[in-house]
Amino acid sequence: MINRLRSFLFSILLLAASTPCLRAADDEWPEFRGPTGQGHATATNLPLEWSPTKNVIWKQPVPGSGWSSPVVSRGQLFLTSGIAVADAAPSLRALCFDTATGRPLWNVEVFAPSESGVQPIHSKNSTASPTPFIQGDRVYVHFGHHGTACLDRTGKIIWKNNRLRYNPEHGNGGSPILVDDRLVFSADGASDPFVVALDRNSGEVAWKVPRSAADVRQKFSFCTPLLITVNGRRQIISAGSGAVSALEPRDGREFWRVAYGRGYSVVPRPVFGQGLVFIATGFNRADLLAIRPDGEGDLTDTHVAWRTTKGAPLTPSVLLVGDELYAVSDAGIASCWDAKTGTLHWQERLDGNYSASPIAAEGRIYFQNETGTGTVIKASREFTKLAENKLEERTLASYAAAENSLFIRTEANLYRIANTETSTR
Repeated sequence: MINRLRSFLFSILLLAASTPCLRAADDEWPEFRGPTGQGHATATNLPLEWSPTKNVIWKQPVPGSGWSSPVVSRGQLFLTSGIAVADAAPSLRALCFDTATGRPLWNVEVFAPSESGVQPIHSKNSTASPTPFIQGDRVYVHFGHHGTACLDRTGKIIWKNNRLRYNPEHGNGGSPILVDDRLVFSADGASDPFVVALDRNSGEVAWKVPRSAADVRQKFSFCTPLLITVNGRRQIISAGSGAVSALEPRDGREFWRVAYGRGYSVVPRPVFGQGLVFIATGFNRADLLAIRPDGEGDLTDTHVAWRTTKGAPLTPSVLLVGDELYAVSDAGIASCWDAKTGTLHWQERLDGNYSASPIAAEGRIYFQNETGTGTVIKASREFTKLAENKLEERTLASYAAAENSLFIRTEANLYRIANTETSTR
């Protein structure tokens, strides 16, 4: 009897200890495209409908300008922004907000105007487009060729590195990822493109590898890498202009590559599942490729499982949910394919043009267009629109989903959207 009581009490304690961890997972959106980097939300009870007044928990003005997407952890939300300075480059800053109230907690200058330099950018870009990365008590912010920095949760700068200069084209866009003790990002500028890893504790270069000489003739790109594991081997999937490569995390050595020739200005982040890596190749004509990542060397002619140009996105990342692959093109054509074969299940037009990447949650797909309209559909082989929600503000940033809420950055504001009857956190 005593042993049974002990076992029962131990089970209760174990459940109590594990419950906060489960809640914490729902409360985290630590990087571009969420906990897995592939657009899947662990948060539950996300809203289906919203408007400028409906299901708005709070709305907070954001100083400056930027298209970095929100990241969320432990009741804090982080963004980057560029604050305009007369006749100079903007002040590049990291911002922190309280997720419960929207109240600004701190606003720290990371790189001063004299450090960042004035350079032209595309009308759909900004000086603060890369999304931050959170791990534990550290927040990593990245401004492309302007520099990279690490801060703690109080806004104290731990280190910064602005010595990796390169010539960008149209500004910056790709976000960093964290692999073990390395912060990895691409620097695909107008010339001499490379991929680099910084020591996460010091900001010093751990390794730096040039893109293949065969691709140097290609133009700029803005892709965020993705860490995957294939047959027990970890690979950093890094898509650049002209080719995608799989890199060894320890030293950047290339495992394999697939060339796509004409592709440049690559923006969508890779996606991995069903034994395939999915890559969108960028301008001038977008291709969507499904690649088997289990080979060595040049896999261009041997490991492309399927490819299509119809409905392929130039800017939004694709989304894998179960056996289906979803995408929305920049022009608003939403598509659903069988992920393994490339068979098209459906293709439908959504309202507006698109830059933000979709997310998946609880059997739904959430899209957001460039005028702030959020379209929600059922994740299914048949197209079913569930809702269309208009904020009527320009936005190119992607959703963050945490704390039973969507966090949405528009050109001027930050929103927390949730079911108001049930959201109290």
